[in-house]
Amino acid sequence: MGQRLAIVTGAAGDIGRAIAARLRQDHDLVVLADRDLDAATRAAEALGAGYVALAVDVTLPESCAALASEVAKLGEVATLVNNAGAAWGASLHQTTPESWARDRALNFDGNFLMFHAFADLLVAAKGSVINIASVNGFGVYGHPAYSAAKAGMLHLTRAIAVEYGRHGVRANAVAPGTVRTQAWEARAALNPNVFKDAAEHYALGRIVLPEDVANAVGFLASPLAAAITGICLPVDCGLTAGIPALARTFSQTEDY
Repeated sequence: MGQRLAIVTGAAGDIGRAIAARLRQDHDLVVLADRDLDAATRAAEALGAGYVALAVDVTLPESCAALASEVAKLGEVATLVNNAGAAWGASLHQTTPESWARDRALNFDGNFLMFHAFADLLVAAKGSVINIASVNGFGVYGHPAYSAAKAGMLHLTRAIAVEYGRHGVRANAVAPGTVRTQAWEARAALNPNVFKDAAEHYALGRIVLPEDVANAVGFLASPLAAAITGICLPVDCGLTAGIPALARTFSQTEDY
């Protein structure tokens, strides 16, 4: 039996690095796959032994296939995490046909292309697919093209689970809320209250950390989730459960 591998796309970013670090706990080798190979290499070096950086552009079928060929030489694909993503037009008014296509290509098509390239390897290892979706796939929170792509990702996750379950392959999704990444730290530098303001919308009174997402991925990839497939696990500090400000308003008017 070869090494147990985990592949994480978009691994040069904050969430990707956190996921890679968590998966290293129960995989022999973690592949940090990213379009920015230099950034992925720096991340792998910072994380230490047990990581390797490889280039991939998830929007290109040939790039995904090339990555799969390289990874097949390294061991068995136990876990594939489709994490690469980004958002452009913040509203429908700001969205152009070009930005819509770019959003869809990265946030939806790329997940299919990666799964298509790795399907045989996943079947051989009875592996697990984990797609990093978003609470935007559940409702209207802005960035409509990104949100539509994430909603499509949830259906793709269920399709993989249903069609490939007979081969021992599991597929699940994780849907983060707002995550405290470097992009949000940059906003905080301009507006010190940005985290406090955002936290008012979350039942737990804070936003999500990259490690929160990583721990959910680690659970779904582990034997503890052996009977779990086709689900989406929100990691959103209670955002989709309800609005705390409204709950406080109603509680103040109730006669208990």
